[in-house]
Amino acid sequence: MLDDRKLAILRAIVTDYVSSQEPVGSKALVERHNLNVSPATVRNDMAVLEEEGYITQPHTSAGRIPTDKGYRLFVDRLSTVKPLTSAEKRAITQFMAGALDVDDVVRRTVALLAQITRQVAIVQYPVLSSMVIRHVEVLRLGADRGLVMCVSATGAVEQRLVVLPPEGDRHDDDLALVRGRLAELLVGATPREAVDRLATFTDQLPPAASGLAATIVAALLDIVTDDPGARVAVAGVPNLTRFGDQFETTVKPVLEALEEQVVLLRLLGEATSPTDVTVRIGHENPYAPLQATSVVASGYGTDERAWATLGIVGPTRMDYPSAIASVRAVARYVGRFLAEA
Repeated sequence: MLDDRKLAILRAIVTDYVSSQEPVGSKALVERHNLNVSPATVRNDMAVLEEEGYITQPHTSAGRIPTDKGYRLFVDRLSTVKPLTSAEKRAITQFMAGALDVDDVVRRTVALLAQITRQVAIVQYPVLSSMVIRHVEVLRLGADRGLVMCVSATGAVEQRLVVLPPEGDRHDDDLALVRGRLAELLVGATPREAVDRLATFTDQLPPAASGLAATIVAALLDIVTDDPGARVAVAGVPNLTRFGDQFETTVKPVLEALEEQVVLLRLLGEATSPTDVTVRIGHENPYAPLQATSVVASGYGTDERAWATLGIVGPTRMDYPSAIASVRAVARYVGRFLAEA
């Protein structure tokens, strides 16, 4: 276990390296931080930190830089996370104001997160299975064409085109009957409950309406079982230039990984709480091409459960206190925004 002085030196090394992107020496630490010890003492403590694997020396004439283990200890020992300023909170509110639907919310969220963190931002679309159905509608678009719509409680709208019987009093009456019964049956249900209820829906209708009902039920089943939570949005890829000249060894693998939706979902996968932030550093990431990066992620949703996840990917030398604060604030705001919508 490191004593308080060595922890203070490690914290100073991380802070300076993140800021300057240059290896940190003992003289610079003494000059920039109120350590109240001599450079010789700092050098001795740095030797211990290096022996324990918390820092490393990139080449013999350089100072030290943190290792993944050093960053992990730094993050675990964060006593405070930098709070957002009033201006930052106001910017988030203004940026998200006026969002029209879930797609618009996701687009704005991922752009905002990339902008305020200066990292690559990833936002998973809300997981449909965590929501409830707010409205079901069947509209006639023409003589034999119709549109089946399903609206979730967060405002997400899914729709499918269907073939309807020709217009006429009897068919229109059947359509009105099916539409009304579906609204009674599905509003307030989760997608899983909707699947169970739709299984016996046609059996509850007059035989004349069963064919029409079967067509509409098939469209609704397609909607409620097609979970948009398997999709993610990405923004801020140009921020990868902060890796410097390490294109072939670091940036190219990251770019290739960002094209794989399954990889991105796996990256965000452990962040399932809307109140906590998950930080995975370097080799803690399960996907080898991203083990030169850090991932800061959080669930977003209500206080009881997360609907989906969001986060950022960037160099391990990121500003962790600021990144954690930004991810947490955006996740809370988006969850609240969707819940109130």
